[in-house]
Parts: sequence; structure tokens; C-alpha cells
Amino acid sequence: MASVTDLYARRIAEGSLQPDPAQEAVLPEFARIQTALAQPVKRGFFRKAPEPPKGLYLWGGVGRGKSMLMDLFVDSLDGVPARRVHFHAFMQEIHAAMHEARKRGVDDAIAPVAADVAKSVRLLAFDEMQITDITDAMIVGRLFEALFAAGVTVVTTSNRVPDDLYKDGLNRQIFLPFIDLIKDRMVVRELISPTDYRQNRLEGSPVYFTPIGPDARKAIADVWKDLTGGPASELVLPVKGRAVVLPAFRNGVARATFYDLCGKPLGPGDYLAIAEAVKVLVLEDIPRLSRSNFNEAKRFVTLIDALYEAKVRLICSAAAEPEMLYVEGEGTFEFERTASRLREMQAEDWGR
Repeated sequence: MASVTDLYARRIAEGSLQPDPAQEAVLPEFARIQTALAQPVKRGFFRKAPEPPKGLYLWGGVGRGKSMLMDLFVDSLDGVPARRVHFHAFMQEIHAAMHEARKRGVDDAIAPVAADVAKSVRLLAFDEMQITDITDAMIVGRLFEALFAAGVTVVTTSNRVPDDLYKDGLNRQIFLPFIDLIKDRMVVRELISPTDYRQNRLEGSPVYFTPIGPDARKAIADVWKDLTGGPASELVLPVKGRAVVLPAFRNGVARATFYDLCGKPLGPGDYLAIAEAVKVLVLEDIPRLSRSNFNEAKRFVTLIDALYEAKVRLICSAAAEPEMLYVEGEGTFEFERTASRLREMQAEDWGR
């Protein structure tokens, strides 16, 4: 089993990473957990579940390498049952499993669901822990308490310090014990790197590709591969009892088509949820807009407003330059602001 420190050094030697003192400073925390998990688990008829090592809550700014370090750590866990999953996706699975448990007549659905998770893993690695939904906030404390009691170690990344999770959320006082649980069962570390690697990868590169065609599609595919560096999965965001689907998501970067987000009856709340969940949106195939697709155009304006206010990085392919996307029909005057924002969002320092 190669240590996570050795894997990090190997990536630097290969030239795929550059030395970063802030990243190197948190490697001992990953190494601590790796060493503990490498110990064999002695199970017996009368034995209690082993006390898991303290996990890690790694938080910090966007693009500092949190997800990369966590992926490196999971790769180092040779033979240790572990799962790496985006936090939103995991909570969707939990809600679905609890729904099935209740259909079987189970009163406390959290207990069997947590037990099933604990049977399959010794480590859960969550990317982008954030709580925005009250249904998650209501169950996450008891869920994690059960996972910890069953011997599961949790490692997670987040853009927020634990005390800011579910900040200003409805009935937040019910959620506060979960923050205490994090501090008790996980080491909280901030990754204080001055370098935004995600932003650096985009410096000097175009982020708006027109016209739509083979060249634009190849350029988008190249940017996506560079930013994500691995397999993506669907991300489902719960919004007021509905599901907003991003077809591809990894490490804070989402990919969707214009039709996925603007050709469906989504509203401001849906776009705010997307802007909250992603740091970079790759949006493909924006068509020319006019009275013939007025509803789609209105949704696009709302989406851009949400992304703009949240400082989300936008990479897109479109049928025309921003000023020429909407040139006839009701709404052309209002679209001037959107065109201006699309221009501004192309700047190298956008989102900083």
C-alpha cells in the first residue's frame, strides 16, 4: 500500500502536480487515517464495532486542491472498503433508502439505512459537504451518529467552516448538534493555499466558444477533461420536493446543455440551487434566442443572473457572440444586461 504522501510526491515528480506547502501541511492527517484503517479489524461474536479513527473535515476556498487530495487519499486505501461520493448524491440515496424502509413498515428508517451503509464501507469520502435542504438538516445528525457508532470513518471537503453549515436555515437549532458531532468525531482543518488551481487552468484560455460545431464541442470536451480529471456522475438537487438534475458533475464542476437547464420548466429557486451547488458550469449549445423560444430565453436570463450573483465560473458554447444571441422580439432590451454579464464572466479574474 503506497502512502498518500508517497502518491503526492510521485505526482509532483511526474509534473502533474506542483509543490504546495498548504497541501503538504494536511497530508499527515490523511496519513494518520490511512495508517489506522490499514489495521485489520478483529470481529467476534461478542466484540463491539471497533472505534474508528477520527475523520477529517477539510475546508477552504474554491480550487485549492481539496478534492484532489481526497481522491489521492482514497486511491491510497488499497483493500480498505471505501466509497467516494458527492454529498448531495449520497443524501439523495439516503432519502430513497429511508422511503423504501418506511414502505416496509419500519418506524425509525435511519437505523437500518445507516446499518446497510456501514456494512459495505469502513470509510466514506464526501466531496462538497453543504446543507441547503431542511430534510437533509433534519436527519444528518442522527445518520452520522449511527455511522460513527458502527465504526465508519468520514472524510469530507467543504467550502465552509462547520459553523457556517446550513447558515440561516429554517429551524437551524435542530441542526446545531450535528456541528458539535463533526467537531468531536472529525479533525477540522482549513486548506489555506493562496493558489486557485482551477482558475489557473483557465487563465489564457477562452471560455466562450462560438459558433456551435465540431471545434466548439472539442474545445468544451478538452476543458471538461482538464477541470474534472476523472469520471463524472449525475447530480440531483432537491428543490422544494422536486429534483433538478445536472447530467454530469465532478469536483464542483457541472456540465449540461442549454435544453437541460432552460428547455425545462425550471424557476429562480432551481437556478439558485444550481449556483449554490457548483463552482464551474459548462453549458453547451446555447441557441439564438427570439420570440420563438421566449420562455427558454427568460429562463436563460434567470440562470445567468443566478450564476453571476454567486460568482460561478461559466464556460459555454453558443450559436453567436453574446450581443448577437437575442436580436429580435420582445425582451431584446432586457437581454442587453445578460449579454453584458456574459462578457464580464469571460474575464480571466471572474469569480475571484
